[in-house]
Amino acid sequence: MATLQQMFDVHGKSVIVTGGASGIGRAYAEVMAEHGARVCILDLDAQNLDKVVAEMAADGADVWGQAIDVSDRPKMAEAFDKVAERHGRIDVVFANAGIDAGPGFLSTEGERIADGAIDVLDDHHWDRVIEVNLSSVYTTVKHAARHMKRSGGGRIIVTSSIAAQINEAIVGTPYMPAKAGVDHFVRQMAMELGAFGILVNCISPGPFMTNIAGGRLKIPADRRAFEAQSLIGRIGDTEDIKGLALYLASPCSSYVTGSQIVIDGGSMHRIK
Repeated sequence: MATLQQMFDVHGKSVIVTGGASGIGRAYAEVMAEHGARVCILDLDAQNLDKVVAEMAADGADVWGQAIDVSDRPKMAEAFDKVAERHGRIDVVFANAGIDAGPGFLSTEGERIADGAIDVLDDHHWDRVIEVNLSSVYTTVKHAARHMKRSGGGRIIVTSSIAAQINEAIVGTPYMPAKAGVDHFVRQMAMELGAFGILVNCISPGPFMTNIAGGRLKIPADRRAFEAQSLIGRIGDTEDIKGLALYLASPCSSYVTGSQIVIDGGSMHRIK
């Protein structure tokens, strides 16, 4: 019988977190490092990345970072090779990087937003949201699988959203199909990679206090709207997601793959 400590043991694991310099990604990086994993953070924001790495290292973490745009496929391949060379292998990958899609076609008060209408949606904006929120997950999983097959298995944890499972008028339209695609891709990859000992799962957050919405949750009216959706009356804090991340990265979840695990304070039960 394994002890609780053994069930959640990630000590010495080689971990990559994309978009790990802030928000949920930083929480992933922190909880892995706090439990003895060796962590590489990939993030576009070089300045903030350096700051986060320095702060975590000061707390004793085995952590380093690389500034990268996750939509740059050749650079992503190089980054994964570099981590594998430095750590000897890649055990856990959090495909977390994502961007906000802006406002939807309705405000939190139910008023129409002209800029969010489909007939005026900027094509470049659509392409960029799909590129970062969906296509970069493909790239991340591709290179994770390439290395994990060599070492006999691993864990891939993708940050999706409850937006993949619902329709939400106040969220930018490109975000919804991007996250729906992520969920379906995760199930497909779980089917393909299970035979190689690679488990692939989604974490599907509801409203969390992060930077992805450009500070939107700091606007009182918007914050109240999201708080009202929660069955426990509050927005998620990034500390709330650490336990789930550790669970999916550890031996405790050795029989879990192809799952979308919702962490939203019950918001989906109230959203119409």
